[in-house]
Amino acid sequence: MHFVDAKTILSGSGGRVGMNIYRGCSHGCIYCDSRSTCYQFTHPFEDIEVKGNAPELLEQALRSKRKKCMIGTGAMSDPYMHCEEKLGLTRRCLEIIRDNCFGVAIQTNSDRILRDIDLLDEINRSAKCVVQMTLTTYDDELCAILEPNVCNTRRRIEVLGEMQARGIPTVVWLTPILPFINDTPENISTILNECVRVGVKGVIDFGMGLTLREGDREYYYAALDRHFPGMKARYIRRYGNAYVLPSPRSAELTRLLHKICGDNGILSDPDACFRFLSEFPEKYDQLSLFDLTGGESGDNNG
Repeated sequence: MHFVDAKTILSGSGGRVGMNIYRGCSHGCIYCDSRSTCYQFTHPFEDIEVKGNAPELLEQALRSKRKKCMIGTGAMSDPYMHCEEKLGLTRRCLEIIRDNCFGVAIQTNSDRILRDIDLLDEINRSAKCVVQMTLTTYDDELCAILEPNVCNTRRRIEVLGEMQARGIPTVVWLTPILPFINDTPENISTILNECVRVGVKGVIDFGMGLTLREGDREYYYAALDRHFPGMKARYIRRYGNAYVLPSPRSAELTRLLHKICGDNGILSDPDACFRFLSEFPEKYDQLSLFDLTGGESGDNNG
């Protein structure tokens, strides 16, 4: 772990504004796209880069924004890695988001997010909060191989249930689905039925497969050699150096996804899920604009 002073913290515009407090990750997921060389890491991926001035930068950025919006975090680096327990930067940034009446769409694989459930509840009551989690396999032994340094899928589902109990909406990333490894109807249906049980709002999938590129591919293939002898050769024969590696069962699994989600009122179109993640509640935006123009302070709790 090492510290840097970042120049900026927010990226994007409109309804899709994101931040990364950390760079790199300690969870060790074998398929992680963030390892790809296109992201130009100049340090080992496990040597977490910490933007120590992230809270100060976020405070300045939010105060300068006239229009409220959703702030996304977790797309590149998990905001609840092991170091967050000690550093608390994610929590401080969430407090700043709450105090400035913005919304948050936060993505993690870790049950450490439960530490901040009261704060997330406050944000959801004053604006909007969406919690996102990746679910790849319901098999505990396989999960320990694919995602070795983070809580298993069953625990993540418990987290989703606790969020639902607070009225905090949740979205699941059902990705990546690894060809010949977790691409079974039994695995997909079990995960989706659990999503139904805990009231997930949406499920995001990009065609039941995974993507590999330079940096990410080498790490993934090394893991296949350790845990699935002969699988790397099978991948190379079928996919070569392709970027997109769809499961041979992609069509079948996609139909299953849409059937279960459609029958239970769960969003399953990625564009619809992203719209939900980026939409800031209009009534809160109107209240904040009213305050800025000198009107009486509104009660953002509705």
